[in-house]
Amino acid sequence: MKLPSSVQVKEVGPRDGLQNEKTLINTNDKIELIDRLSETGLNYIEVTSFVHPKWIPQLADAVEVLKGIKRKKGITYGALVPNSKGLERAIEADIDEVSIFMSASEGHNKANINKSIVETYPVLKEVAEGALAAGKSVRGYISTVIACPYDGLVSPVQVARVAEKLFEMGVSEISLGDTIGVGVPTQVDALLEEMTRHFSTDQLAMHFHDTRGMALANVMASLAHGIQKFDSSIGGLGGCPYAHGASGNVATEDLLYLLEGMGIQTGIQREKIVQTALYVEEKLGKPLHSKLVAVARGEENHGGVCKA
Repeated sequence: MKLPSSVQVKEVGPRDGLQNEKTLINTNDKIELIDRLSETGLNYIEVTSFVHPKWIPQLADAVEVLKGIKRKKGITYGALVPNSKGLERAIEADIDEVSIFMSASEGHNKANINKSIVETYPVLKEVAEGALAAGKSVRGYISTVIACPYDGLVSPVQVARVAEKLFEMGVSEISLGDTIGVGVPTQVDALLEEMTRHFSTDQLAMHFHDTRGMALANVMASLAHGIQKFDSSIGGLGGCPYAHGASGNVATEDLLYLLEGMGIQTGIQREKIVQTALYVEEKLGKPLHSKLVAVARGEENHGGVCKA
């Protein structure tokens, strides 16, 4: 397999990771988390969401968080923005990049956004146009690109149709999300064969949830198609409030271990990511799903000596 020499890892833990956690993290701890992430070599951090606070109380402090972090040169700080009201708050907080989002399936789109796919396009177009007019870049998310918890399997052709509409709005890239973590490499192959007929690999990123332990296998399938951008979440945090049983994204540190082991450069200091994940674990008061965090936790408890 021909592998890329480098990959961009986009950290989505502070948003996609925390949004599904029932334990509320205070604003200062979120700021500390993002500041720690800013010191790891990451060049993209999705810090929060401007969804209405009643839907995601965990991220109700979006403006305060963005105003409180220490921004580091060379890092893009992004946020999810669902509508024009959210865009006003995002611009007030001086976000670098706006992410708009929708699903490839009707069932999940209605559960998540309370609109059909066709009804969603004008809302997102307004957000994208407003963000671009304010000098912000725009990223697109498409959820349920493999399967939907309501509608079942999703056709790659349908995903490409939705992507085309988002690119027409001016998004710079689209992140393709296996929201419920059901995909296997052959399904990723089929999806990317269709997507790369219409779009360049530079326009695409992959967003894998690890519900069934397939995320890293699907990363490998994506690398084979020339994909060089991946979303991940520190400690494997995450899930989807509208997709029962969906676990977190692929853990950033586990993804880094895979990439580094194959000689693929990321520019990110994995040990700092692991230590930051342990910080989040402490704040949440529960063990995280990451394999490398489990290893680090075990080394702390047993002095790094195998007892078997």
